[in-house]
Amino acid sequence: MNNSDVGRWFAFACLVFMLTAGVMALLLRVELATPAQDVLSARQYNQLYSLHGSVMMFLVAVPIFEAISMLLLPAILGARELPFPRLGAMSFWGFALGGLFVIGSIFFDAAPDAGWFMYPPLSTQVSGVGSDVWLLGLGFIEITSIAAAVELITSVLKVRPPGMRLNFIPLYAWYVLVVGAMVIFAFPPLIAGSLLFELERELDMPFFDPTRGGDPVLWQHLFWIFGHPEVYIIFLPAIAITAMIVPTVAQRPIIGYSWIVLSAVGTGFLSFGLWVHHMYTTGLPNISLGFFSAASQAVVIPTGVQIFAFIATLLAGRVTRSTPMLFIAGAFAIFVAGGLTGVMVGLAPFDWQAHDTYFVVAHLHYTLFGGAVLPIIAGIYYFYPLITGHMLSDTLGRWSFWLIFIGFNVTFLPMHLTGLIGMPRRVNAYPAEIGWQALNLVSTIGAFVIAAGFAVFVWDLFRSKRDQPERPRNPWNAGTLEWAVSVPEESWGVRSVPEISSRYPLWDEPEIVGRMDRGEFFLPDAPTGHRETLITSVLDATPSHVLRVSGDSFVPILAAFGLGGSFILPVFKLYWFALASGLVGIAAIVWWHWTTTAQPPEKNARDAGMGLTLPVYVSGPSSTGWWATWITMLALLTAFVSLVFAYFYYWTIWPVFPETTPAAAPHWGGLALLGVAWGLTITGLKLNQRGHAASFRAAFVTAFGCALAGGALFQWAPFAAGMDPTVHAYPAIVFVLHFWITIHAALGALMLGYCVAKSWDGRLTRDYDADVWNTLLVWHFTLGMAFVAAAVTGLYPGAT
Repeated sequence: MNNSDVGRWFAFACLVFMLTAGVMALLLRVELATPAQDVLSARQYNQLYSLHGSVMMFLVAVPIFEAISMLLLPAILGARELPFPRLGAMSFWGFALGGLFVIGSIFFDAAPDAGWFMYPPLSTQVSGVGSDVWLLGLGFIEITSIAAAVELITSVLKVRPPGMRLNFIPLYAWYVLVVGAMVIFAFPPLIAGSLLFELERELDMPFFDPTRGGDPVLWQHLFWIFGHPEVYIIFLPAIAITAMIVPTVAQRPIIGYSWIVLSAVGTGFLSFGLWVHHMYTTGLPNISLGFFSAASQAVVIPTGVQIFAFIATLLAGRVTRSTPMLFIAGAFAIFVAGGLTGVMVGLAPFDWQAHDTYFVVAHLHYTLFGGAVLPIIAGIYYFYPLITGHMLSDTLGRWSFWLIFIGFNVTFLPMHLTGLIGMPRRVNAYPAEIGWQALNLVSTIGAFVIAAGFAVFVWDLFRSKRDQPERPRNPWNAGTLEWAVSVPEESWGVRSVPEISSRYPLWDEPEIVGRMDRGEFFLPDAPTGHRETLITSVLDATPSHVLRVSGDSFVPILAAFGLGGSFILPVFKLYWFALASGLVGIAAIVWWHWTTTAQPPEKNARDAGMGLTLPVYVSGPSSTGWWATWITMLALLTAFVSLVFAYFYYWTIWPVFPETTPAAAPHWGGLALLGVAWGLTITGLKLNQRGHAASFRAAFVTAFGCALAGGALFQWAPFAAGMDPTVHAYPAIVFVLHFWITIHAALGALMLGYCVAKSWDGRLTRDYDADVWNTLLVWHFTLGMAFVAAAVTGLYPGAT
């Protein structure tokens, strides 16, 4: 179980899900081919429509980026392995379980049918479990996506080869860093919104009910704070693939490397300021519309910089014609057309006319198909020989491209006109006399042409290639490190981790591949028999230590299925079973850390090659575990900020607000106890560093008790004041904020107890204290969130 295996599983699952969504789209187009078609009932149409969008967004577009990155990133970085293969495996199994659950609901007439955006009040009032399937199933998938992003970000920061300073990082790795950060900050608002949504459906908390102080527009804010960055989370990885292919086909280094990096970062940053772009018709103030319209136009600038840099590179080089480049050229044409219509819908007056029409459907597909699907297919043709040792067919590739390209334009180009003459989205029938029939029939024919193109592509992908000779070591004559991998690829990756001094080492250092194969660089052997990878510093990639990577295990599967059950079983009202399943998942994660994470080695250091001796154990900010914990807590903090946003949203939209505040004694007493737990955690770290093991354990045991007591008191405070979370949105959001802190106090307590147990076992000492550092980091975030929650709910009783 290494990154290559996990990446292949991920990619295959994404392909299956994408083909499933494609079949759903064909059924939708058959229904719309003629007026009043009776192939699907209205309910079946709504279910397929909702699932098609949800599957493509949540089960294909983002996971395929994570799949490709897990598969290729170690090779691109010249590394042995990603630092957390078990985290990657857990992410995959959780993704597969959640995806099968969501898609499988269609076979039991239980699929979501309120659209892939789940707007209330329709989705909160519909009968059946479809909305719960969407909220809980996709909520779990979002968590697995965050877990994968944590691994990828940590990898780019910490497993780069020596010499790969920030200005030498391959562009693909830069995009992984930017997109991973966007996942960390974009997905938590949707998770927070889904939490509120499910609490309303299951416990009658009125977060989106305007008769009890809620507001359905809040869901749109939380959804689109995720939803518009999601578009660029989909688009930027495809640009990353383009950034690897273009220099190779041009046979020259990329032009404007620094500008591309700055533009990628700028695109990611600006994407978080565009969410109201989707809410122009909700009645927001005109000043808001003007601001977000301007931001919608501004994001075109960094996007254009990246496209023009690629075109300049192609013009300056000698382009080698190939199937990957054909798909990239088609992607440029389609994406630019989609970008132009994006400028149009970014203008509020035009959007008022086109909103919720098929013009928007056409714009969305032009953007995502040109910005993601075609570049991903190009990447598959480009990297397939690296993954399998064989080449795909140029002839079949060209057939596939022209069928997909022509079919796509035949399908979606007429939809612009269909929308402009008034056809709304999400309808399964229309009057014959209204004039939409011919355009819909053309679009349906085009959809089947696209399907034919994908059929050729899939056939090329899976047909037998036994008679084909193995591909050359570097069939495209690329300049980046991934093509230094041996043929066939060994399970441990490269023989030795190179030291580099340029962005295209295979072009600039012709002997580097031979030296890597001969073991002349770092980690040329494995004397201890452990799986190891080299860890370097974040800024300048100076060797830091040698990380021992965990081996094969079924524990990640148990953890994924246990945690998945805690999300899936509540759909069927099996709450106690869900609790038991969640406890099994948590126990599996604890056991996996107990047996693998940061274990004391038999030696403190080892020969890393090239005359360098490095430690094999570090703790604190030098360790990969500390960075992964930091990134994870940033995601949790973002979800918490989203809940605080919801609190102030309610506080500002209603002229009268309840005056009740949580009971002062448990409210502030709980916060004080959490502060004591935080202080004792710091004290315990210092005691352990001085070798006072008994005093360290005493401090952590006391902190454990304070954490549980403080969390319980804090949660009790709103109930002690008589606040009923089912009466009004204000007590409901106060309850959720307190619950959020209680859960984190319990997490902090679990980590404190874990450290005490490892200390008793003799495996946590003054020299091997990574778990203590990680626990303290969690408590920094927990106390910070608790302080904000206490101040918000205790000092601001309401506005009048």
